[in-house]
Amino acid sequence: MPKKLQRKIPAPTTAAPAATPAAGGGLALFRSKRVTPRTLAEFTSQLAVLLNAGIPITKSLRILEGQLPPGPMKRIAASLVEDVEGGTALSEAMTKHDGVFDALYTNMVRAGEAGGVQEEILNRLSGFLTASEAIKSRVKGALAYPVAILIVAIAVLLLVFAFVIPRFKQVFEATGKGAMHWTTQLVIDIGEHLKFWWWIYIVVVALLFALHRLLLAKALGYRSVMHRFALRVPLFGKLVHKSLVARFARTFGTLIQSGVPHLDALDILAASTTNVHMKSAVGGVQASIREGAGFAVPMGESGMFDDIVVNMVDVGEQTGELDRMLAKIADRYETEVDRTIETTFKLIEPILLVFLAVAVGFIVFALFMPLLQMMQGLGKR
Repeated sequence: MPKKLQRKIPAPTTAAPAATPAAGGGLALFRSKRVTPRTLAEFTSQLAVLLNAGIPITKSLRILEGQLPPGPMKRIAASLVEDVEGGTALSEAMTKHDGVFDALYTNMVRAGEAGGVQEEILNRLSGFLTASEAIKSRVKGALAYPVAILIVAIAVLLLVFAFVIPRFKQVFEATGKGAMHWTTQLVIDIGEHLKFWWWIYIVVVALLFALHRLLLAKALGYRSVMHRFALRVPLFGKLVHKSLVARFARTFGTLIQSGVPHLDALDILAASTTNVHMKSAVGGVQASIREGAGFAVPMGESGMFDDIVVNMVDVGEQTGELDRMLAKIADRYETEVDRTIETTFKLIEPILLVFLAVAVGFIVFALFMPLLQMMQGLGKR
């Protein structure tokens, strides 16, 4: 993107002002957060088509408002129409709805306004949002089956321990002689314990989850440890890491391709990145750029990017095609994310089945041991 365009772009905003009464106040802002990424991508794509057809921005927004079904996106479109007709720039109007239009979105729209390529920027945004949503959908879809199996298995085991096994105990005590096998006694003890104290485990899990969320929000040290753990946990660590690199490359490349200056693009990246270690890596790159150095060295030192990424960024920086190199990196890592999702969840299914087989087999063995002992006793007579 020419440097001339970059100089025209106003400084980006990484935090949007609170919603004004005209935008519906706090209630409208709360409702706006219910807009799904798919809805936002469709709205962006349709707006780009209308602008590309030569329809003015205000009329385009009115057309979209009329086509949208009742809901939060329709209310937001109406608010945008009102603000734009009043002389407010579209990017500025969008900052009132920061629950839907984040810093990345509003700054790219601002870049399009400054360079006179608004429809092109919106097309890029639509593609970016669609690709991001596709990755999330694939992860959720791959998780659905293993999670469903795990939930059903845990529920069945809890019901067996809490209600079925205590009935067997009564039978064993009425007919059995002597001490029960240790496996039978263990299963019965677990069942009796769960029958009376199951609610404690639910309360403890809920409290631990609430504490975890609180510490993630308030304690930087805890957040850093958990984010590092997420990068190193078996099976899922590689998936998280590759997803972070793919998002970094796709977002950064899209921003600079849209004319956003490098430092401003890194500011937006830092604000939109939730992982502490990726945020730290972006901060190191920012510091290097401010000192007049390049991207490659701080990226390599951060530990978040492998040699291939670092070298491709270095070549892109030297040839002036950094946005193209970042797009290639994003394509490569998104493909690897797809492959990792497929292989990871193919491993999870047999692991879950083995776990269930062992658990059920142990319970069956424990319940049949007294019967075998009684049969052996009868045989000796």
